[in-house]
Amino acid sequence: MKTDEIDKIIAEALEADKHPDSHRRHNGRSLTSSRSSKILTARKVLNTVFIIGFIAAVVIYFALPDQRMLFFCVGFGSMLIKIVEFFLRFMF
Repeated sequence: MKTDEIDKIIAEALEADKHPDSHRRHNGRSLTSSRSSKILTARKVLNTVFIIGFIAAVVIYFALPDQRMLFFCVGFGSMLIKIVEFFLRFMF
């Protein structure tokens, strides 16, 4: 293989890493189904809710030290949401 061919392969791989669904593209057309699009949207929403819940748990931990039960509920609830997102990522 020539250096130019190797550089082209590396550039294509880097471009594919920038776009998660790029491995499903063919001749510029996306082959993703609406189901994968819905799952990706659900994952984004779940990640956002998880991050907000995690930040809320940290704030509760330091701002309301006598409210441990609330901290545990919010923290474990956030972790449960993250686990659901994890299963969506790897099962579908």
